[in-house]
Amino acid sequence: MTPRKEKVVVGLSGGVDSAIAAARLKAQGWDVTALFMKNWEEDDDAEYCAAREDLAMAERVVEVLDIPLRTVNFAHEYWERVFAIFLREYEAGRTPNPDVLCNREIKFKEFLSYARHLGSNYIATGHYARVEQLGSAFRLLKARDRTKDQSYFLHTLDQTALSPTLFPLGEVHKKEVRAEAKALGLPNAERKDSTGICFIGEKRFADFLARYLPPKPGRMCTPDGEPVGEHQGMWFYTLGQRHGLNIGGPGEAWYVAAKDMARNILTVVQGHDHPRLMRRSVMVEDMHWLGDEPDASLIHCCAKTRYRQADQACVAHIRGNGTLFVEFEEHQRTPTPGQSLVLYRDDEVLGGGIIDTTHPVDSL
Repeated sequence: MTPRKEKVVVGLSGGVDSAIAAARLKAQGWDVTALFMKNWEEDDDAEYCAAREDLAMAERVVEVLDIPLRTVNFAHEYWERVFAIFLREYEAGRTPNPDVLCNREIKFKEFLSYARHLGSNYIATGHYARVEQLGSAFRLLKARDRTKDQSYFLHTLDQTALSPTLFPLGEVHKKEVRAEAKALGLPNAERKDSTGICFIGEKRFADFLARYLPPKPGRMCTPDGEPVGEHQGMWFYTLGQRHGLNIGGPGEAWYVAAKDMARNILTVVQGHDHPRLMRRSVMVEDMHWLGDEPDASLIHCCAKTRYRQADQACVAHIRGNGTLFVEFEEHQRTPTPGQSLVLYRDDEVLGGGIIDTTHPVDSL
């Protein structure tokens, strides 16, 4: 990134990553404005309000960096275009990824629009990823720090979103970010990284979800139909889950293997690597390509079916109409309906879509 006195709006969350993203851009000569986005309002009370704490930290950060701070409320947009979908997916028995939706709908759509309203042609975030221009096209690449790489969550971005986006942390490692924050005297230099789903925070997931999707008890059964326990509602469980099943008796631990939404039956099996938990292939729907869709009907590449998973060698058969059939070289444990499958070639993100394991696709 060549130093130049152009405007850039940096999404400032209160965390150390976005703070150093802003600091680095200012040091490079950019005219930096910070923007704090409030996306959630349901827990604005004395007992719990992370947004209030995050804003207070962001205000302290901009004071040290000597940059202006704006605030904007996207709570309505977030509810309609992220959280409502999140609830519908859980109610249907799938396990959605709200971070992917939030990036597409809020951080790289509403945020970009608001930045342009402020007179900026560029936005920046503290994501660990890289953007590279190749001719007139922009490619999304993995971060240099593979342990922090967040390209998986960014696979739904298009060229309109990638072209004005800067990722100042794409070339650095987290330990460097912490060191820079300490050297600058930032108040969040040692602040703990946020984990999990942003709007749930420190609350128990099942307790939070029960506020919107009430319990609907049903049977837990073996693949042979033998009852072994009772579940509290299909939406409280995900494939491969072990904790919270409360199934006694001898033998190996129990895991969720399948959901029968029509009969309200949760199928469970014993053993971490039970065959019912393993798949060699999946269907992918709502496929989004970051560049042009490949001309070939199949491509040899790698894929991730969850964040932090190592790249898995595969062949992706392009079926058209936004669907893929993906065959892996190795068995994959519990690829989960509703989660994202993201395709990579070396460092480059080719695209991604939503996993659907409801079809018998273990052979072409």
